[in-house]
Amino acid sequence: MFAAGPLPFRAAGSNPELIPRKLIAGRRKHLPSGVWSEIERVTQRDFGDVRSLQRILTLVLALATAGVVHAADDDADNPRTTSAKPEFSHGLIELKRQATARGTPEETTKTNLKFDYFPQDDVVSLLRLELPFPDDKTTFAGSIFDPDFGDAKIRVGFRAVDLLNHAVTSFAELTFPTANPESQGTGKYQISAGVKTVFPLSSGATWFGSPKQSFSAQVQQVVSFAGDPARKDINQTKFELEWRDAWPSGHYAKATAKPVIDWIGNGQTGAVLEVEYGFPLDPRWGLAFMAGGLLWGEGVPSTYSTRAEIKLVYRY
Repeated sequence: MFAAGPLPFRAAGSNPELIPRKLIAGRRKHLPSGVWSEIERVTQRDFGDVRSLQRILTLVLALATAGVVHAADDDADNPRTTSAKPEFSHGLIELKRQATARGTPEETTKTNLKFDYFPQDDVVSLLRLELPFPDDKTTFAGSIFDPDFGDAKIRVGFRAVDLLNHAVTSFAELTFPTANPESQGTGKYQISAGVKTVFPLSSGATWFGSPKQSFSAQVQQVVSFAGDPARKDINQTKFELEWRDAWPSGHYAKATAKPVIDWIGNGQTGAVLEVEYGFPLDPRWGLAFMAGGLLWGEGVPSTYSTRAEIKLVYRY
């Protein structure tokens, strides 16, 4: 390890130059360990090899600058995979407006407010509170200035573990029958647990900007308990199969298929497909647009006919 301070090196036939070590050392936490090792190896030898050092410094500065921009919708359930600046990775606040046609309970036109907090050093990686405000009118246009209150949710996410050479995250979620009026919710307490893993893919086509590509799979089991005995029980298995492209600029696009199995309904199935595009407004703010539609299984819980969504994210 070397101490911070001016780093002298001399090119053949030139005057000594000064490269401040603080410029390099101060960026260490943003760099992959392999890059840092190479920096140490080069800087601890004779500095006549100016080209090697210049290449390293160029890489350092490029990576440091890239950290300023982050995706508008980094994966909040796995925040350690995001590219957000460290000072903006403590949590986020998300305001979402959804217009939904022919949605099942909890899938109607609404405004949704979500608060995420990312603990830094613990088994727990995510603490979430989600507050839905469904419109009094359940049509696609809804009644944005006449909201009700829906069923509130809390989620606890856990840091990734290695399973068969894949990082797997998990979470537990609890839904409360807080809807007012009661018709805007399920009338039941719900508990669920889920797991998710991501598979990196090769970069996209050059003409498309060579985006990073990945495929992820999530499975979640939801069951109801207690609550209004007159309301229908809930026992569903939900899947999310996502293809994501992410560009260095922070823009991203993803397509997500969401099949569901309703065990209370004798194993009937349904699915929707959602396509989303998002981009950063600045290092803290992001904006995203989504359109979704039914693939099959009209009327199956957790499905809808058509949906349009706009989402604003603030990171802190």
